Amino acid sequence: MVASSVNTHFSTLRIKHSTMQLGFIGLGSLGTPIAQNIIDSGHTLVVYNRTASKAQPLADKGAKIATSVAELAKACDIVFTMVADDAALKAVTTGEDGLLQHLRAGSLHISMSTILAQTAGDLAALHEAKGQHYLSAPVFGRPDAATARKLNFVISGPQDARTTATPLLKAAGGAGVWEFGDDILTANTIKISGNFLIASAMEAIGESIRLAQASGIDAHKMWEMFGQTIFNAPIYQNYSRIILNKQYEPAAFTARLGLKDLNLVLDQGTKTGQSLPLAELLKSHLAQLVSSGQSEIDWSAVAEGGISSGG
Repeated sequence: MVASSVNTHFSTLRIKHSTMQLGFIGLGSLGTPIAQNIIDSGHTLVVYNRTASKAQPLADKGAKIATSVAELAKACDIVFTMVADDAALKAVTTGEDGLLQHLRAGSLHISMSTILAQTAGDLAALHEAKGQHYLSAPVFGRPDAATARKLNFVISGPQDARTTATPLLKAAGGAGVWEFGDDILTANTIKISGNFLIASAMEAIGESIRLAQASGIDAHKMWEMFGQTIFNAPIYQNYSRIILNKQYEPAAFTARLGLKDLNLVLDQGTKTGQSLPLAELLKSHLAQLVSSGQSEIDWSAVAEGGISSGG
């Protein structure tokens, strides 16, 4: 009976997208421009952030500020979350004031956070027990990509949830919304794999720059050539520019959060029996940055941790 009533609810949501009440929790450096995109797309948005002052710029653009997660959940049909880590997402979802206790049956929780796949599985099961829905929708892109509406969302979960979420994620700034089926674990596994690849690229860029400079070569000119030829891709073009100029502050994504993500990669490796020696190296470099008081610089400085640790 629950499944039938929930499916009916999703059919209604697809028809009445313009009347759905949307909520957004987590207004950090990426969450804020995503929430702004949703407002700019014509949706009414209820927002909540632990630091209330971060919500005010969105309120000035028409958002309604909730004073608690419970208040937001009671008012909304669909809630986006973009929080820092697994612990924060669990607190927002499972706490006494959280989404599980206060969302209506048939409501949808769309999680954009980078978390361990099993955390997504656990939360999806809890939502299902309440007659609610959960969708994994982690996002690739920095704040400037959000502002330019060039994000890429990776989604997995029930078909009804994916169908309902896709146009909303496009409104949130998704140039691409990539579907990976019903298994709720898939999207977050892809996300941490992608972040592992990004960190690996940044490490290689940083080491290549150091090698060129130590050899008396103009590293800027070298990367101008690479960026137009064999590494003609945004990730190499953008990060080589940041690393060449050491533009590590203000951070778009901190070394502290990068270390969290490498721990997620290694946790997944342990669960699947995979050896990840490169991930171990990247973790050690990011840990060195964090332990040396540089936790809030951009994680593109990962190779600098290798200098500090003698790597």
